[in-house]
Amino acid sequence: MLGSILTATAATVLVGPAAGLLGYRQLKRAAHAKRLRITAPGGIEESGFVRIGGIDQWVSVRGDDRRNPVILELHGGPGAANHVFLPRTRAWERHFTIVRWDMRGAGRTFVRNGADGQGEFTLDRLHRDALEVTEHVRTRLGVPKVLLVANSFGTVLGLRLARSHPELYSAYVGTDQNIAGGGRDTSAYDALLERLRRTGKRKELAGATSMGPDRSTWTTRQWSTYNKLVITSDPLSYDTMKTVVVRSLWFSPQHTLRGLGAYMKGMTFSEQLAPEAVTIDEWREGTTFALPFFVFQGARDVLTPPGPARRFFDDVEAPVKDFALIPDASHFASFRHPETFLDLMLTKVRPALDDETAPRP
Repeated sequence: MLGSILTATAATVLVGPAAGLLGYRQLKRAAHAKRLRITAPGGIEESGFVRIGGIDQWVSVRGDDRRNPVILELHGGPGAANHVFLPRTRAWERHFTIVRWDMRGAGRTFVRNGADGQGEFTLDRLHRDALEVTEHVRTRLGVPKVLLVANSFGTVLGLRLARSHPELYSAYVGTDQNIAGGGRDTSAYDALLERLRRTGKRKELAGATSMGPDRSTWTTRQWSTYNKLVITSDPLSYDTMKTVVVRSLWFSPQHTLRGLGAYMKGMTFSEQLAPEAVTIDEWREGTTFALPFFVFQGARDVLTPPGPARRFFDDVEAPVKDFALIPDASHFASFRHPETFLDLMLTKVRPALDDETAPRP
């Protein structure tokens, strides 16, 4: 849902003489690549394609110590693989072994199979893929359970996994937490209209008003328009998109210029999942979780506001649960403030994990 925003934002951020810009990009990419090397004797750094759900899907495993708890990261978008944020989250890998999976329709999985080779593309298919990835990780790393960490669109999938398979997951952590309430909550939409009124954006206001608050009726193009308006109408969100997301893409040591183009195509392809995701009613699906449950939300997130996330959290029944706001953070809270997110993981989540998260001897 953010592909169109990235394209528009990149045009304003990446300006300057082409030769100088590309030269600086190479220097930054080389510095990031050096920083990302895992040299610890007990570390792990491997990546490649795994046969998941009948197609090849990209899975990477990184961490400084194999004895650390294992995280399965569920990225957002849809279609926005998290590998571009590796330089920002390098410190996380000193405390956790992190499995990053490019879902069907995203990143290297999209590139490998092409638009026509993604197969069935539904939330149910992604759910089954995630279970296969989980089994692969448990076998490969020798752990009975993995820790689910989901951001943005990935939280839709994460909640379903956490509800239905507590025997596989040691805890659930959601950030940029999406809460679909069967269309009842329109707070983000209402707040957008108010920002557009306040700033005199009459043309944009007319367009957003004509769409109406019922997201289930929106076309893919309207979804893209809505997300673009939400991000660009909020100064902190727009700054995060420019300084965190676009710069992470541009300076990613794992992506060539052609690779960045393919990354964007995957996001555009994956936008078709948005209408299905919005029909979910999280309360109807269930508020009982038989595992520790955490939500760490950007205090100033206007795309997935903290209000609905907090209301759902308050109704959750779980063995352990905690909710925290990340100050000075919009959407992409964990990547704007990776050190704050890591502190929450170490002080709130890790103490709640049982021994089943650690690799077997």
